[in-house]
Amino acid sequence: MNIVDAFASNAARFVDIRRDIHAHPELGFEEHRTSEKVANLLTDWGIEVHRGIAGTGLVGVLRKGTGSRTIGLRADMDALPLHEANDFAHKSTNPGRMHACGHDGHTTMLLAAAWHLSQQGPHDFDGTVHFIFQPAEEMGKAGAKKMIDEGLFERFPCDAVFGLHNFPVGDVGRFALNEGALMASSNTYKITVRGRGTHASMPHTGIDPVAAVVTLAQQLQTIVARTIPSTERALLAVTQLQGSDAPNVIPDVATVGGTIRTFSIEAIDKIEARLREVAAGVSAAHGCTAEVYFNRSSPPTVNHPAEARFAAGVMREVVGDDMVTDNFPAVMGAEDFAHMLLARPGCYAFLGNGDGDHRLDGHGPGPCIIHNTSFDFNDEIIPIGASYFVKLVQRWLPSGT
Repeated sequence: MNIVDAFASNAARFVDIRRDIHAHPELGFEEHRTSEKVANLLTDWGIEVHRGIAGTGLVGVLRKGTGSRTIGLRADMDALPLHEANDFAHKSTNPGRMHACGHDGHTTMLLAAAWHLSQQGPHDFDGTVHFIFQPAEEMGKAGAKKMIDEGLFERFPCDAVFGLHNFPVGDVGRFALNEGALMASSNTYKITVRGRGTHASMPHTGIDPVAAVVTLAQQLQTIVARTIPSTERALLAVTQLQGSDAPNVIPDVATVGGTIRTFSIEAIDKIEARLREVAAGVSAAHGCTAEVYFNRSSPPTVNHPAEARFAAGVMREVVGDDMVTDNFPAVMGAEDFAHMLLARPGCYAFLGNGDGDHRLDGHGPGPCIIHNTSFDFNDEIIPIGASYFVKLVQRWLPSGT
């Protein structure tokens, strides 16, 4: 591997930073301590810091040379509302909050890259780097969109933007990406069906919304097959059904809800339109009315081909040809970096976190995979991810000297 030499001699420093962030997890838009720590470190390294973007978000700016080209590098900072099952020294000190997705590691990799680039000479690159530390990626809070809505790319122009996420893709340090949709859109729906309640022993005196919801739940699960071509992937899951709180009451209202995942916005449009038609038709057939709530939490994460090829070339420089999978199949998980890729060209990729061999004494009983209460980021990949970010900058903003 072609890892930046400085990361080997400073490995312990960044492991300490990562574990400190892990021990103090904060939920979306509440990352006050994390944001303060990041801002202080960037300032100490002579990097210009802009705070208060989407609340706790911030951007570090580093300029060298006279070039006009720009690049954006993004890391997410928030944790999940989980109670950590691990019992090692850097376990969460905030009950009910846990870095179970590795954002502590993502933040540290970008900090390490910022540190290294800030310490190099004036001819290390030619242009401007924007280090984007984003709040609220989890739980559909769309911190990326909020940063964009508050003028992220107007204030900090980026010719391209790049992001990275740890993932179980096999070998430790393996990069995985593709030149199109890498992750799905995330959408939720809830259909409220209104009838007229009555005693369950006299159903003829009411209008039963539960019967409508039962039929509706079955019909919803046919939408993908009858709306989306079989050559495309999409998913509609019914995960919630709610009727009466009592066994002998037909309620006024019943609900059905769930999630929808697609790899194109066109597919979302088609599924939503058909869902609304089915909800109205089934409800009317039962003498009820329907109200549809449809929330597009995140669009699909779609890489731009030219930037994906560029990123893959940098990855090969860091880890070698055999450790880069550039045709990785799209996954049904979602990521709000998608909003940034809608606004600017760029590439999102996975970095292999391993299979849990890095687990420390005191690790919880569950598997070491993201969104699990026994998860912990693999510190071995900090220098790999940081080297990738460094070399992205040096290749995107080459110095003529």
